[in-house]
Amino acid sequence: MKKHIFSASLLMSVLALAACGSDEAASGGESGDGVQEMTIKFSHVVAENTPKHQGALAMKEYIETESDGAIEVEIYPNSSLFGDQDEYQNLASNNVQFIAPDLTKFVGNNPQFNVPALPFMFETDEQAIEFWDGEKGQEILGSLEGDGVLGLSMWPNGGKHITNNERPIDSPDDFQGLKFRTQGGQVLEEIYSAMGAGSESIPFGELYTALDQGVVEGQENTFSNIESKKFDEVQDYMTIMNHTRVDYAVFTNTEFWESMNDATKEIVQAGLDEGTAVAREEAITLNEEALELIRERGLVEIIELTPEQIEEFRTALEPIYDEFEEQIGADVYEAAREAAGQ
Repeated sequence: MKKHIFSASLLMSVLALAACGSDEAASGGESGDGVQEMTIKFSHVVAENTPKHQGALAMKEYIETESDGAIEVEIYPNSSLFGDQDEYQNLASNNVQFIAPDLTKFVGNNPQFNVPALPFMFETDEQAIEFWDGEKGQEILGSLEGDGVLGLSMWPNGGKHITNNERPIDSPDDFQGLKFRTQGGQVLEEIYSAMGAGSESIPFGELYTALDQGVVEGQENTFSNIESKKFDEVQDYMTIMNHTRVDYAVFTNTEFWESMNDATKEIVQAGLDEGTAVAREEAITLNEEALELIRERGLVEIIELTPEQIEEFRTALEPIYDEFEEQIGADVYEAAREAAGQ
């Protein structure tokens, strides 16, 4: 039911935006078989000192250099163009040509996008990349073409960790009665429900204020997102868990993608490949640096779980796999476990 409601709402939004038209959409000049002149917009919701933004910058530099300036790439970080609530609709309307959202944002379209939320599935970025670069991951990324949206490449951010301003958390019982911000989705909601906590989906750009004002007691995120958005300023405790992940993918508008001639698309695709390589490398580096910066600031008490404590969480959350196997698919589980070496 949620999927049908979302799709109907999306269709209405797309029609309204398309009716208005957009002078801001990418436009290609006539240049025969040569590189088309155009402006490409890339919108995302996180800060500049994050793997996603560094990947976008690498993509921009490559495309602009290799096209001799015929293609201009404009990057809009920090929800400065579109935010979590409206970036997808604007991509579908070709008001922006690239976005790189958290994959769990699309669980209403396809529950298989819950893969990053599967508890303790992937221990490393490399395992997650192996899944999304594989046949099943590529199939999921391509499942939105009915909306005029095409998934191109997964950009990892890393494992998520828990912060809150109520108490140290080192067991499932410690979640009891607290409310956490999540990216949304069926699996994430069930994770917190299983531990006696509430969850609420809040746009990333509004999260600092929500934590500061006590709308929620805590949140889950990667080290780089916690540090770059200074969530430790409004939280007292951080538990290193790596229980779920933030993984992005770069999505484009299919009309825009198909409008490029071969010479243009070759440069844009190579730029995307360059951005992907940088984003994947930076995800590891920036998360390591972010954890050290959080330690140095000393604003939160950091709880590092023992193997026994992690196993307690694994056991508590294991029933979620059975609950969602039909929705996500046994074949998806099998591919994910193979990528994870399980």
